[in-house]
Amino acid sequence: MKTIIINGSPRKIWNTAQILKEAQKGAESVGAEVEYVDLYDLKFTGCRSCLACKRKGIEEHCKCYWKDELSPVLERVLQSDKLIVGSPIYFSEPTGVFRSFLERIVFPALSYNDYTSYFKGKVDVDVFLTMNVPESMYEDLYGAKLKAYFEPFKFLNGSVRIFPVYDTLQVKDYSKYEMASFSEEHKKEVRETAFPKALERAFNVGAGKE
Repeated sequence: MKTIIINGSPRKIWNTAQILKEAQKGAESVGAEVEYVDLYDLKFTGCRSCLACKRKGIEEHCKCYWKDELSPVLERVLQSDKLIVGSPIYFSEPTGVFRSFLERIVFPALSYNDYTSYFKGKVDVDVFLTMNVPESMYEDLYGAKLKAYFEPFKFLNGSVRIFPVYDTLQVKDYSKYEMASFSEEHKKEVRETAFPKALERAFNVGAGKE
């Protein structure tokens, strides 16, 4: 079992990263080969619309032919069994670098002949999303939209699951920031009560127990 974990957050030690690190521990606990990637460490762009992956006569369609620091990561994802990705939610969507990754891994798999997948393998995808909003707001405003957002991962022929992590703690000391619309007391309470459960769930997802 090979698992690739992709961190789409600019922060390497905060909410999203902590969730993904627990997923990594879970995967390693059952003997999986795990690779962890911080997208913000790489120099790359989204799809360049070069359409090289759609040219007639090419050796391999399900491949992004643009060369940059993301290219070898994409190849390893397509050789994996499970992809675990994570991103904070900014303006109701994942980060820009995460979007670029999604474009690059999915677009080559999409056939413009019949809208099936060129990909012959199967990669299950688990998505962890960290956000400031409470669960009720997520369900009312974001849930359906984000489910559709990640639908393109279906071209990797596996399951696509979303695990939201609600009402996260943004900073350790709110008094240092202009963030008066948030209650530090409430955020820290959620951090102490709900976040540990999210970490436990991430471990179980990584271990294939959920």
